[in-house]
Amino acid sequence: MNAILISVVGIIAVAILIYMLLKKNDIKMTLLGLGIVLMYIAILVGNKIKVSTPTGTALLDPFQAVVDQFSNTLVGPGFVILILGGYSAYMSHIGANQVTVHALTKPIAKIRSVYILIPIVFLIGNLLSLVIPSASNLAIILLATLYPVLRAAGMSRLSAAAVIGTSATIVPTPLGSDNVAIAAQLHMTVTDYVFKSHALVSIPTLLAIAIVHYLWQKHEDKRQPETLTYADELTQNSDGKAGEAVEDVTHHGFMAFIYGLLPLLPIVLLLVIFFLNLVIGTKLNMSVQMVTLISFVVAVFVELLAKRKAQAVLKETGTFFTGMGDVMSIVALLVAAQTFVQGLTSLGIINLIQNAMQNMSGSGIILPIIMVLFTAVIVLLSGSGTALVFAMIPLIIPLSKAAGIDPVALSIPMQLAGNLLRAVSPVAAVVLIVAGTTKLSPIQIVKRTSVPMIFGVVMMLVMSLILF
Repeated sequence: MNAILISVVGIIAVAILIYMLLKKNDIKMTLLGLGIVLMYIAILVGNKIKVSTPTGTALLDPFQAVVDQFSNTLVGPGFVILILGGYSAYMSHIGANQVTVHALTKPIAKIRSVYILIPIVFLIGNLLSLVIPSASNLAIILLATLYPVLRAAGMSRLSAAAVIGTSATIVPTPLGSDNVAIAAQLHMTVTDYVFKSHALVSIPTLLAIAIVHYLWQKHEDKRQPETLTYADELTQNSDGKAGEAVEDVTHHGFMAFIYGLLPLLPIVLLLVIFFLNLVIGTKLNMSVQMVTLISFVVAVFVELLAKRKAQAVLKETGTFFTGMGDVMSIVALLVAAQTFVQGLTSLGIINLIQNAMQNMSGSGIILPIIMVLFTAVIVLLSGSGTALVFAMIPLIIPLSKAAGIDPVALSIPMQLAGNLLRAVSPVAAVVLIVAGTTKLSPIQIVKRTSVPMIFGVVMMLVMSLILF
């Protein structure tokens, strides 16, 4: 009877979470609130809440559990995310991100073959997501910089919109907040997780998606030829969004190269250390936090050399700390997710799932497929590619242990599916932004993004099952 009651409570909690996610309510407070409620229900059925410091009464233990989650997260993955948020904000403030975007997109204007541009723009867009991790923000920038170039070269609106809408997907980066959080959960360095596991699946998948993009957009353009010229489009767009220009890049020559390198410097340092350890056998150990702080110091030094105004440059470093505050919501999401999972664990739901998985034959293959399908449904309905992934991160180890598989075999399919399928949801922010700018319907854009992205999901799932 206890197992039935626990199962019913767990199903209701998950149903509430999904409902709130679909309604686009604040997922952080939903996870936190549900976690606390579940812990109180666990107390009522006679279970104990694991806390670091006894409070003297079971009634206060759920709140102590939340405090413990904040403490653990802030000194672990939360701290990494805060520092990366600060560095990203500083790069934007000093114009380094703009220089990188300009450097990577400028050569595209010289390519005259319209369909060759499709895979090139897709891959460059994914490279730019290293610098601008937000899919929505990256789409806005590419719509301002690349869209006019693509349309002027003769690319159809739908092809250009589809490529830009899928520009931020699954590029392997140790600076990604989801990679940081998953690596911490798996007790791995983020460099090892990204370069030894994630990249093995994501890089071949990205290259294959680029080819499928080329074939699908070409096929659809032949079936539905573009009738609107770019000149006519500019005339129709009274708001001018499709062709608005971005601010001129102020750095030239060697300084432009330096500024363009700065946003990528933490990744460059991590890659250098990774390959030195791999090839030469050195035992260098530099965390993401350390290389980001080193990169920040280098960036400040470059700014001092370029501007020669110490007081102004030092004052602008405050942007770094402001940026740390701006990503606190991601840290709070991690804490809330951990609290929700602790509530499920305290109630005994995780043990029930583990027992069920252990008694199920073939669960090592079934579980990743089920989680990808579950992720697909929620992402397509909600338009959020990361909220569900962050919520599920604490479940990766207990579920994978129950199924008898490597945790990476579960984390990578879930993570990559969420990021790929975001561009297939007609309610995703990035799709709505592209649709609004290009004066196309979200459904039209999703039709162009669906085949490449779904192909990518199937390919990465098969690769994950084979490799891990």
